[in-house]
Amino acid sequence: MTNGKFFLGRQELLGLAILAALIFIVLPASIDIFRLNLIGKYLTYAFVAIGLVLCWGMGGILSLGQGVFFGIGGYCMAMFLKLESSTPEATKIQSTPGIPDFMDWNQITELPWFWVPFNSLAFTLIAIFVLPAFFAFIIGAAMFKRRVGGVYFAIITQAIAAILTILIIGQQGYTGGVNGITDLRTLLGWDIRTDSAKYVLYFLNGALLIGVLIACQFVLKSKLGRLLVAVRDKEDRVRFSGYDVANFKIFVFCFAAVLSAIGGAMFTLQVGFMSPSFVGIVPSIEMVIYCAVGGRLSIFGAVYGTLLVNWAKTTFSETFPELWLFGLGALFIAVVLVFPNGLSGLYRTNVAPAVDRWLGRSGTSAKPPLEDPQAAE
Repeated sequence: MTNGKFFLGRQELLGLAILAALIFIVLPASIDIFRLNLIGKYLTYAFVAIGLVLCWGMGGILSLGQGVFFGIGGYCMAMFLKLESSTPEATKIQSTPGIPDFMDWNQITELPWFWVPFNSLAFTLIAIFVLPAFFAFIIGAAMFKRRVGGVYFAIITQAIAAILTILIIGQQGYTGGVNGITDLRTLLGWDIRTDSAKYVLYFLNGALLIGVLIACQFVLKSKLGRLLVAVRDKEDRVRFSGYDVANFKIFVFCFAAVLSAIGGAMFTLQVGFMSPSFVGIVPSIEMVIYCAVGGRLSIFGAVYGTLLVNWAKTTFSETFPELWLFGLGALFIAVVLVFPNGLSGLYRTNVAPAVDRWLGRSGTSAKPPLEDPQAAE
């Protein structure tokens, strides 16, 4: 089942089943709603980490600006929720009823034209997919068609994240500024702040994550996935074979952007606000750390890496509030020096052979061909 004819082999099915059991059974049964909501927030970051596996791990494109697309998705959902809670009846004490409170504070007297379409949930859901893809397409076409890559592309995406953060903060009357868009209460009249709503959103988030994992596994096992690995390892050879390398890079970059935006939208629903603190350079680099810890060659590893890093971050910040950044830095250094292929690398080396034998399969490794960069040399 690893010859590409069926994109989910036994190892992948086992990994998917274990992760699903953890998300849908073990965690809800073992922790309270507050901690479960935290886990749900962590899982929204996993969408970004999975996209980075495709973009960085398989395609060789290191983006340090994925927070941009996470923020686009989050702000799209936040705009819809904010408009729903800003009815004339709910805002009658304002100078201008019917507009978000932060606009009234900044003496804006009518709803800006680009906010108006977000009165529609259908438009909002479409925008969550289309806007990040369009933005990523512009960046990708401008860079990849000119063969800009490597560290230069990483720096450019980092600069874009900084620019967007400054823009959001500077346009306070239209975006909520540094505080972001807050006080989000209902989704089509359904109160998203109740414990029951948090449970529903957690399970919806988990279901979307499982669906994304299946879709990404299909991409990885397809011809497109093979070509992405080939582009990463021998780009010139792929180009001389007649393929347009830039188009492959643009596609995977846009695909990763859409995954990040889905995570951002779910983050807004679960947490109840969106701010520029999730858009800039620092959160974008943290998202790369999630991917690196889990293993940049494994979509399942990216999920576990995200959960581990955020759990460590929460634990250290609660127990050692002045030292948690050092703990996070030590974790990243350990990944680089001790297990450079992340948690998934440790699994493939130490666990996968035993699992293969238990499943009754021949061979000693469950990794797909050319997954490891050195395997293509």
